[in-house]
Amino acid sequence: MRNTVFLFFLILLIACRSESPLTLLPESRFQTEIDGKPVSLYTLSNQNGLTMQVTNWGTRVVSLWTPDRRGNLDDIVLGYDNIDKYLNSRGFWGATVGRFGNRIANGRFSLNGETFQLSVSDNGQCLHGGDKGFDRVVWNVDSIASDCLSLSYYSKDGEEGFPGNLTIKMTYSLTPANEFRIDYTAVTDKSTPVNLTHHSLFNLKGEGNGSIESHQLCIAADYYTPVDSVLIPTGEVVSVAGTPFDFRSLIPIGGQLERSDAQLAQCHGFDHNFALNRKTTDEPELAASVYEPSNGRCMEVWTTEPGLQFYSGNSFDGSIKGKSGKSYAPYGALALETQHFPDSPNQPDFPSTILNPGEVYHQVCIYRFSVK
Repeated sequence: MRNTVFLFFLILLIACRSESPLTLLPESRFQTEIDGKPVSLYTLSNQNGLTMQVTNWGTRVVSLWTPDRRGNLDDIVLGYDNIDKYLNSRGFWGATVGRFGNRIANGRFSLNGETFQLSVSDNGQCLHGGDKGFDRVVWNVDSIASDCLSLSYYSKDGEEGFPGNLTIKMTYSLTPANEFRIDYTAVTDKSTPVNLTHHSLFNLKGEGNGSIESHQLCIAADYYTPVDSVLIPTGEVVSVAGTPFDFRSLIPIGGQLERSDAQLAQCHGFDHNFALNRKTTDEPELAASVYEPSNGRCMEVWTTEPGLQFYSGNSFDGSIKGKSGKSYAPYGALALETQHFPDSPNQPDFPSTILNPGEVYHQVCIYRFSVK
């Protein structure tokens, strides 16, 4: 690891000395007002030149530039080059999703003897917080530094049907170790489900540069949660052994996609939660690793959460054109979303997602980059 990180630093230094190491999107394309609040684009970079652009509409990561083993910089997250395209898309491109990331069956759950009906947005289910989740609101920008952006959002009691006034604070930072780190905290005045997650769609070959089938993936999970026809967990926690869900060692994603499996056929690829092999309860642990052999880019995912949703870009069909003007091909990106399990409020055997008054929700998610 020390050698790969040193190589990453060296490549970044060489890349940053080039005449045109990257092409940043202009802030003017994102400057507007939504719901009476100002929206803009913010650029962060660390001391090594790792660079990211973020809009406070949905706290979306719009671009993330990293080098390959030759020092070539590519933007490795999918998305659009202006705010209007984001507003007209129902995709979760680079966003924070909540109040409950992933799905709640029929948009309904019971808590403390009361039944709550949420807005539904996906085959009659509540997906990623409902019709207007945290991905479609303007977050307050509390502070900004060259490598750090702090944001907050106040979700009112009853928003999208959820109980309780919820105050969320979140920090995006680029660390000296070439990590994109996300720190979340939240408090509530009524018991409520909380399950925040990040939804960047990554392609380590660069956005729009084909599929992620050649990417090699490792997930630290012995078990996953199968889903029904509307992608709600059945309640089972099933061993990955002998299935296409066995990513316990680095293996090409394309080969696993080609395997015959009812769960894969149902979802047209991977869109499943993995139960991580965690050893502690409060420190970030390695959840997944991704490697693209053609250019040497590596990404590790570290988390304090018990689950990881792996989505393999199943819905892309070439009809969407991104920032580069290139079409997003089938399996054109992957998402690795650190989270609690889907539908947890209706699944008593899953880890609880209920936040009570007087408690503090805290989560850390880290995407760490290197080359080899």
